[in-house]
Amino acid sequence: MTNKIFRSILLVAVTVLLASIAITIGILYDYLFKMQKDQLKTQTLLASQAVANEGMAYFDGLSTNDNRITWISRDGTILFDSRKTAENTDPLEAEEIREAIENGYGESSRFSEEIMQDMIYSAKKLPDGSVIRLADSQLTLLTIILSMAQPITVVIAAALILSAVLASGVAKKLVKPLNEIDLNRPMANVEYKELLPLMQRIQSQQNQLAGQSEELRRRRDEFNAATDKMTEGLIITNEKDRIVSINRAAAEILNTGKYCTGLELTAAVTEADLSDILSKTKTGAHSETLIEKNDRIYQFNASPVISDRENIGAVIIVFDITEKVNSEKMRREFTANVSHELKTPLHSISGCAELLSNGLVKAEDVPEFSRQIYSEAKRMISLVNDIIKLSMLDEGAAEKNRTETDIHEISAGVISSLRVQAEHFGITLFLGGETCIINGIPYLIECIIYNLCENAIKYNVPDGSVRIETRNAGDTVILTVTDTGIGIPAEYKERIFERFYRIDKSHSKQVGGTGLGLSIVKRAARLHDAKISLDSTVGKGTKITVRFPKNTQNQFSEKA
Repeated sequence: MTNKIFRSILLVAVTVLLASIAITIGILYDYLFKMQKDQLKTQTLLASQAVANEGMAYFDGLSTNDNRITWISRDGTILFDSRKTAENTDPLEAEEIREAIENGYGESSRFSEEIMQDMIYSAKKLPDGSVIRLADSQLTLLTIILSMAQPITVVIAAALILSAVLASGVAKKLVKPLNEIDLNRPMANVEYKELLPLMQRIQSQQNQLAGQSEELRRRRDEFNAATDKMTEGLIITNEKDRIVSINRAAAEILNTGKYCTGLELTAAVTEADLSDILSKTKTGAHSETLIEKNDRIYQFNASPVISDRENIGAVIIVFDITEKVNSEKMRREFTANVSHELKTPLHSISGCAELLSNGLVKAEDVPEFSRQIYSEAKRMISLVNDIIKLSMLDEGAAEKNRTETDIHEISAGVISSLRVQAEHFGITLFLGGETCIINGIPYLIECIIYNLCENAIKYNVPDGSVRIETRNAGDTVILTVTDTGIGIPAEYKERIFERFYRIDKSHSKQVGGTGLGLSIVKRAARLHDAKISLDSTVGKGTKITVRFPKNTQNQFSEKA
């Protein structure tokens, strides 16, 4: 802007200067031409008086310099001509001579073809009727300009330098208040009243922008607060597949970091399947894919963002479906295991019943076959009961029965009910500890203690022992079940709580286990927000510890 003002001022100054010089030269030309005519007239009058007094003698030795002097008789005869050239026309036809004969004095100016110049003429009539005429070369603009070239050049150069300096100073002075305007407070320093409407408009726009910026910031904060708390990943891309927004969950899932906006999603994430679903969104279609990453399974759902019938980007939502997939897998395995577990006793019952119904069993063997049928039926009943218990736990059916529960008292009842079974296996039961009260479900607490204790009996050694102990530890109640049994190998410790999982299947069948006891323990413990830990050495025994919070509020609701 400063340069533009500088050039404008300099151009105006130069234009004014050149116009002034042109006007001055024009005025000077008129002035000099008038002086030339007056001077020629004076010379003509003096010459006429001299010729009238002296006659032809006046011309003897006369030096006329650049002027031409001609004496013309009354009849048009040229009596004297200082140029010594004959005129092609009758001198009496010349305008100045006719005017002199008529009025006593005449003058004119015209182009002379003899010398190829503009000439001015002045003529005076003598008393005898003859005419004296003087002629001189007429001044021209070019002559004046050439004669004044040096001073004009000096004046123009000085004027240009002075104009440049002044224009630069004026331009800076004009622009300085504009450069110093505080756009955040445009009305605070308006030096030019002409700028007042503009500053008012800027102030109004500043207020609007501030309001819009605040609204956008508020919405952005609300959006970030909402998306950052989402467990699902959220990614928004533009039409060039560059990340516009990404929440914390998505950044953690993709290992990109939260500050990856502006990067191409396909460059930040190398999975080819992701590129495929982005390509599909460009056609306006919804697409989804499953990607396994970091031992987790994620479902990517991509939808196009359409504005004015144009695809301007995509929204990708990432779901962690690992638990769902595992749950489906567990359900399939559970169904297969249940079918298998029911199939064996049913075949045994069916076979025995068939033999009995066909009379193929000896009379003395009938009680044995009956006991076999009874045993397998009992095993099926236990299996069905355990399945029902698991279903109830999965559905949270026991949640309404929470009350203050004494774990030590329940442990005493469990030992009493399992004493006969323990004696059958030659196992001694012990109970230690103190009264421990928690807010729990008595039936499920009993299931936990009963199954842990029953397993400790079944997988023990002859003349072994099982010890149950309860104790308070601040806001926690600790239940431990310790046995002197066969122990659990380290590689199986993580799987023993799975449904139908058995370390020694032959031994499990001998003792009549269903394979669901520890699964019931795990689920019941979760419903009480309890933590289970296991310490076992093969051949020496196992110690299982369950830590119950005294005021559990059932923080677990997912289905195992």
